[in-house]
Amino acid sequence: MSVPSPSSCISNLLSVSNDSDSTKRCVSHNVIVEFRVLRCSQYSTSGKLLAFNYSSGKKRIFSVKCTKSGTGSEPTKISEEPAKIDDGSGGDGGNGWLPPGGGGGGGSDDGGKNDEEFMTYEEVMREVENRGGSNLPSDMLEAAKTTGLSRLILSQYLDFQGSVWPLGFLIRHSTMLRNRMLADPSFLYKVGSEVVIDSCCATFAEVQKRGKDFWAEFELYAADLLVGIVVDIALVGMLAPYARIGNRPVSSGFFGGLQNACASLPSSVFEAESSGCKFSVKQRIATYFYKGVLYGSVGFGCGIIGQGIANLIMTAKRSIKKSEEDIPVPPLLKSAALWGVFLAVSSNTRYQIVNGLERLVEASPLVKQIPSVSLAFTFGVRFANNIYGGMQFVDWAKLSGVQ
Repeated sequence: MSVPSPSSCISNLLSVSNDSDSTKRCVSHNVIVEFRVLRCSQYSTSGKLLAFNYSSGKKRIFSVKCTKSGTGSEPTKISEEPAKIDDGSGGDGGNGWLPPGGGGGGGSDDGGKNDEEFMTYEEVMREVENRGGSNLPSDMLEAAKTTGLSRLILSQYLDFQGSVWPLGFLIRHSTMLRNRMLADPSFLYKVGSEVVIDSCCATFAEVQKRGKDFWAEFELYAADLLVGIVVDIALVGMLAPYARIGNRPVSSGFFGGLQNACASLPSSVFEAESSGCKFSVKQRIATYFYKGVLYGSVGFGCGIIGQGIANLIMTAKRSIKKSEEDIPVPPLLKSAALWGVFLAVSSNTRYQIVNGLERLVEASPLVKQIPSVSLAFTFGVRFANNIYGGMQFVDWAKLSGVQ
């Protein structure tokens, strides 16, 4: 019996309707050619997008460019490499690849090689059943049905969701945490290191600054500490790589286009490229300014809350007992603006550099042999960054007249 090639099954497409997405198989001997017909959004309903899945022991993906029907153009050659589909979007970030999504840079740098193994829906459900896992999140199930799900992503998720409480619970119910942990398993360590370092440095500075009045002014210290923890989590989380699972929804209109453009940006300037996630130089530059706006917003908001609480406590205490040694109540809006500008410019720049250095170390051969080197480097570089940032903030506050 002869073995069919993908092109020998194209004739089956004649029976596929243009009105809906369809899937067909051509089976002969030990070879399976599976193709899916999708409607092309940029052409009329008569346009077709062909996605082939050719299996003979090892899965391969074939792609055919989307063309208008009746144009008389030459048939498109089928490639056995994961080729990028020209859907007219012109964007990056994983929408044009088969399979898209399923990887987000992170601890390991694969140098942009598209070598991840993707699993079909049936394979995913079989693996979940074999591992004794619970039901998968809806976005992962949808990805498995439509584009395929990365075997690495699935394996990591099943490992994390089976972790002890509260990690397992949070992985199952927090998409933001789940996607960041899937892209970088050391994400929580980095957040914890940032919080511990900043809290210890802040406590030491507060004790030195307030001296014998530390306990009398403990409320002010506690308010600063809580706001600082929120800022630390935001600083690390907004630049952390995250797993991009499945296709992103595409919005229309001006704000929809802006949202799509922001969603296609890397999470940080130096995020590693991965399967289906390619970033141009312009996108990386745009990321610096986009994250600066986000950092500035967080800084201004936390400045309003933190300084507002501190000012209320100071005003309430002075209404009960006044002293000649009392320092002036800091201006609320000016202090919040200082925090916003400082985070947008200084913190954004420093944390982008920190993320880039961590990526270099995590991709080094030494870390492959001794993983603890990466953890030690993370703690050390973030400790140095906090010390320098604290001293720089004091200088900025004095120059602005806030302190």
